[in-house]
Amino acid sequence: MSSSSSSTPPARNGQWYPPEWPERIRALAAGELTPVTPRRAATVMLLRDTPDGPAVHMLRRRASMAFAGGAYAYPGGSVDPRDARGAEAAGPSAASWAERLGTDEATARAIVCAAVRETFEESGVLLAGPDSHSVVADTTGEDWEADRAALVAHELSFADFLDRRGLVLRDDLLGAWARWITPEFEARRYDTYFFVAALPEGQRTRNASTEADRTVWVRPQDAAAGYDRGELLMMPPTIATLRQLAPHPTAAEALAAAGGCDLAPVLARADLEDGQIVLSWPGHDEFTKRIDPS
Repeated sequence: MSSSSSSTPPARNGQWYPPEWPERIRALAAGELTPVTPRRAATVMLLRDTPDGPAVHMLRRRASMAFAGGAYAYPGGSVDPRDARGAEAAGPSAASWAERLGTDEATARAIVCAAVRETFEESGVLLAGPDSHSVVADTTGEDWEADRAALVAHELSFADFLDRRGLVLRDDLLGAWARWITPEFEARRYDTYFFVAALPEGQRTRNASTEADRTVWVRPQDAAAGYDRGELLMMPPTIATLRQLAPHPTAAEALAAAGGCDLAPVLARADLEDGQIVLSWPGHDEFTKRIDPS
């Protein structure tokens, strides 16, 4: 998706809408565009409790980014092939994750590993501990930063990182929340699993990502209000998950609710009606757009 906040046309809300979409949608309908295969990806909605309810950690992607430039999102990214190498985990079995995520065991293991790895790479928060009952309390310092940089540079696999530090993956701290697939007419496509987790005690977030120019802790309902006013740019999956998080009074209750979340993939569709493009996301009517012929 080649767009930035400056190239996105004004809207009544903050829905991210690249200007090249209509042309690509028409090309797809005409059989002139072959959809690319989406890459597996994972993202984590980190929550922490405040006196006014849970806040979620969000980052703003740099306007120069080819994908969703200027948009607010959660820490996350593509699954690395090495994520399937089998880091020792403390939580559900690979078979349980495979059933929950609707995929095979190796892929499920890679998706969960990617969720934890990307969260550490982009926010400095690590869902891992010496055993199945504890979590690392502090991930600051030069040695941690050196390892984080090696992970980002693909010089170190996440499994090797955990193994040499004597840590196990605390995947039991994750709850699978949603699954969204980038539309077929997009140039960059992702099959993204959304997870929820609580910020471990003692740890703190920081902007460790080169892809973001700002990070915030914000209540989901406040972020959604900013989107509704057109002040915060977001992709449909982000604002949809924010609205789903908003009713939960604590981080623990949001995590408990994850088990009942529907993981059926949401994929946008585009139809041509009398020359007008009708863009919709099944089950999410608020994102429907009607685009007149240019």
